Amino acid sequence: MAKLLHLSIFFLAALVLQCHCAEDDRKSHVVYMGDRPKDAASVASTHHNMLAEVLGSSSEARESLIYSYGKSFNGFVAKLSDKEVARIKEMEGVVSVFPNAQLQVHTTRSWDFMGLPESHPRLSAEGDVIVGLLDTGVWPENPSFSDEGFDPPPAKWKGICQGANNFTCNKKVIGARFYDLENIFDPRYDIKSPRDTLGHGSHTASTAAGIATNASYFGLAGGVARGGVPSARIAVYKVCWASGCTSADILAAFEDAIADGVDLLSVSLGSDFPAPYHEDVIAIGTFHAMKNGILTSCSAGNSGPNRRQVSNYAPWALTVAASTIDRIFSTKVVLGNGQIFLGNSLNIFDLHGKTFPLIYSGDSANYTAGADPELAAWCFPGTLAPLITKGGVVMCDIPNALALVQGSAGVIMPVSIDESIPFPFPLSLISPEDYSQLLDYMRSTRTPTATILMTEPVKDVMAPTVVSFSSRGPSPITPDILKPDLTAPGLNILAAWSPLGGASISPWDDRTVDYFVISGTSMSCPHVTGVAAFVKAAHPSWSPAAIKSALMTTATTMDSRKNADAEFAYGSGQIDPLKALNPGLIYNASEADYVNFLCKEGYNTTLVRIISGDNSTCPSNELGKAWDLNYPTFALSLLDGETVIATFPRTVTNVGTPNSTYYARVSMPSQFTVTVQPSVLSFSRVGEEKTFTVKITGAPIVNTPIVSGSLEWTNGEYVVRSPIAVFNNMPSIFSSIDEQPQSKPKFKGPWEGSTSTIYHKKGTFKSMQRTDRTDGFGGLVSNSRLGYHKH
Repeated sequence: MAKLLHLSIFFLAALVLQCHCAEDDRKSHVVYMGDRPKDAASVASTHHNMLAEVLGSSSEARESLIYSYGKSFNGFVAKLSDKEVARIKEMEGVVSVFPNAQLQVHTTRSWDFMGLPESHPRLSAEGDVIVGLLDTGVWPENPSFSDEGFDPPPAKWKGICQGANNFTCNKKVIGARFYDLENIFDPRYDIKSPRDTLGHGSHTASTAAGIATNASYFGLAGGVARGGVPSARIAVYKVCWASGCTSADILAAFEDAIADGVDLLSVSLGSDFPAPYHEDVIAIGTFHAMKNGILTSCSAGNSGPNRRQVSNYAPWALTVAASTIDRIFSTKVVLGNGQIFLGNSLNIFDLHGKTFPLIYSGDSANYTAGADPELAAWCFPGTLAPLITKGGVVMCDIPNALALVQGSAGVIMPVSIDESIPFPFPLSLISPEDYSQLLDYMRSTRTPTATILMTEPVKDVMAPTVVSFSSRGPSPITPDILKPDLTAPGLNILAAWSPLGGASISPWDDRTVDYFVISGTSMSCPHVTGVAAFVKAAHPSWSPAAIKSALMTTATTMDSRKNADAEFAYGSGQIDPLKALNPGLIYNASEADYVNFLCKEGYNTTLVRIISGDNSTCPSNELGKAWDLNYPTFALSLLDGETVIATFPRTVTNVGTPNSTYYARVSMPSQFTVTVQPSVLSFSRVGEEKTFTVKITGAPIVNTPIVSGSLEWTNGEYVVRSPIAVFNNMPSIFSSIDEQPQSKPKFKGPWEGSTSTIYHKKGTFKSMQRTDRTDGFGGLVSNSRLGYHKH
């Protein structure tokens, strides 16, 4: 699913204790072996041989394997005694061996991982912050939205609660509206009220601002679930239904949310295809929100890892990528010969270690129903003969949400993915390479057997890394504005859910849950919204650009060796909630700055007014680059062979301490020269502004994906960091504002009712149409507008 990262990766394995070694003597250790091996397919056998040499037998080593990656790093995790650790350290290729800390499983591990523990003191002003969400609505009865202990809504709140069809608000969920201007409501799946029937809106709302409450997914990942600002208020704007989200509804919701008095907006949806700003309804809506002092966080999209796929790229919006936390889930497949394969799913079914016949679906065709082996290999309902598959573990060639293997003990499917997928029966998703080995075992064994173990949480020592599905930059419209802006946790996030949203991705699952695990930039976006609300409570007078700058310039620097796309994957880095409270300096911007940006991009006064909704005018007809927009990052997009020379004027405002002096510190590969003038900024008071320029020069570059650097302003107390990205790129998708792609759907504005996509990954299994993407689930991706509901 992801690109092969050009760096080392850990392989995880564990040693099953044998009679010659006391169980108490062995503890889990990480064995790090450096860069990804050239022959990734054979790396598991290499680790097996290493363990066999240390443990004394091949069978013991084979039985011990519990986790393995083959994409980017080399290493494994094993239970080793002190003597075995010493022997492993002496082996060729081993860089280091260190204890593997046991992870304490908490549902909202993401907030702890970002450095915002539940115990951190909170501001009373958080109760006055109103977070608005444009999504699928909310399930207000979920425990995450209890209003116990809440005061009445803030006096500034001017919204309403559309209490249709038994929907009620409370002092936590203080407002709710729903929109269906194009009449896409479907009575089979939707409820005409703000009530969430899909789960997505409840998930994002609780991630941003849910109260602390005990939660789990059928006992898995049990702990305390909470949002970033548990005491903040929530206002929901239901713009998405089972069949999609129309631009007319989205713009209407923006209008209402602004008038209602929300402080921040979270938008985990977007168009699949780029459009100029004046034809992008989310760009228009977020511009209006910005004008009214409201920062909008938007999901970057789930079209990674290909470049130029990022969505919601307007510079006045905050664009959020998705990254990992230090917890992953492992679902093992154990064969009758003791061999263990590491899978990925959310399997909560306990088979108690019992083995079952291993059956290939292609050998189980239901000829009576007209199926043949090729069709049966896909495991569609009715294609398998029940008398053959009953009581067996069935191997299905294609990852398939519609799989229905009646009477089977479990199912195995081949796919390499980041996210863990729940099914209503024992299932493990293993790599295609391991799947081939299973087929070989089945064909070469007289009575092949297997079992599927329950899912276990495993510590991910390489986190954070950007997940493969997260959409990458550069911006398809304005590549000189670095997008995405930053990243936040978006993989395997457990949060509130609608009981009508289904308990797995299977349409045959009738179970209900209050909390559900899903992945996507839809999940990372509300994390950033929560942090923005956290900052807003501390600095209520800050502008949207100021809050955005604080989040970006204090983000944790990511490792480009683990993220091949570098800033196009993670922007400024992973968000750091506590540092964002006190950024030292901010890059501010006003409506006039963004209007000037649009004018230099080639938008005339008429087009600018479509976006701004007011009487804004272009000060001149002179075109230019986006370099002089006061943005917290520096991006230089060049055609092949173009001379490297650019000057970026910037202004920073002191929000730290008075009488402070900041010094510029530049990091950049030697092929470029970066000059900061002046290189020292002295402030005498808080609120004072200082201007400087950044000039980048160098020899022409050709076919260069990205060269990364940074500018840091530091005074010994604060570090204000801005990434620098220089890269070769094609011209903008629209070389002229008037040029539009006519063959692809996109947002066309509030009156034409085009649709958008909810950005999370639950629907990847939904469609069985082949695509040209070499992405997870074997290239089978959803082609529907909302392919994640259980219908």
